[in-house]
Amino acid sequence: MDPKARKAALRGITYGLYLVGTKDEDGVNAFAGNFLTQTSFEPPLVTLAVKAGTRSQQQIASSGVFSVNVLESGQKDMVTAFFRALQVEGNKLAGYEFDTAETGCPIFKDALSFFECKVVNRLEIGDHYIYVGEVIHAGVHREGDPLTMKETGFYYGG
Repeated sequence: MDPKARKAALRGITYGLYLVGTKDEDGVNAFAGNFLTQTSFEPPLVTLAVKAGTRSQQQIASSGVFSVNVLESGQKDMVTAFFRALQVEGNKLAGYEFDTAETGCPIFKDALSFFECKVVNRLEIGDHYIYVGEVIHAGVHREGDPLTMKETGFYYGG
């Protein structure tokens, strides 16, 4: 297989770019994630892939919960702030204010909307863990168009 062709073909998969909130007994965290899709209406399920060995992956594994914050088109600076390791400062991560609700995972006030999930299944394969989460809580802060990977010019895939 031609590696360049494979990379180009796989980068043709369209993605959103989200802030995924996590937590464990040591506190909360969030990361920029894009391997996410809805996989069932009833019950409402999403599938999330998280890079193996990261702090966030380990937090999801131990807590069994995560949140997904849907960002608005144009919030490239916000999502970029979550490409690195973060420390909580009061009720802020990377300078962005958050609250918690059902799961205790960060819900960002600047996001368009959010949903919280409890893990109902997982698969350890390749260099990512695959988590199936049942949506147990959701909310909308405001209307708008969601941020996409294409808009940012970033690539994570291939």
